[in-house]
Amino acid sequence: MASVFTRIINGEIPSHKIAENDKFLAFLDVFPLVHGHVLVIPKKETDFIFDISDEDLAEMIVFAKPIAKAIRKSVACKRIGMSVIGLEVPHAHMHLVPINSADDLNFTREKIKPSTEELAEMAKKIKSNL
Repeated sequence: MASVFTRIINGEIPSHKIAENDKFLAFLDVFPLVHGHVLVIPKKETDFIFDISDEDLAEMIVFAKPIAKAIRKSVACKRIGMSVIGLEVPHAHMHLVPINSADDLNFTREKIKPSTEELAEMAKKIKSNL
């Protein structure tokens, strides 16, 4: 069965896309730690991020770099943290999260619940800074 991320890639589930190319997709997390939390995924469904080829893993980081810079321009924060957890969805993904302290990357914290309108506005803001 396809992962939820594969279903997003295939357009079966709507998302707030930030950037896309033939190999990768970046979109807003609908269960974010903070506003501006973006997920970057390979389009090829792979469960474990370290099973991605070296070349594709390097390309994934390069793909994420301008997105992280755009998030930083869009959200008041000290840094953009990057985290790979990989426990919730069996599809490799990295989190790009605006942070002001290391604790801001604590994934056991309660997630915020932005409205569809807030997500759409944030996506527009980040895309305008790409």
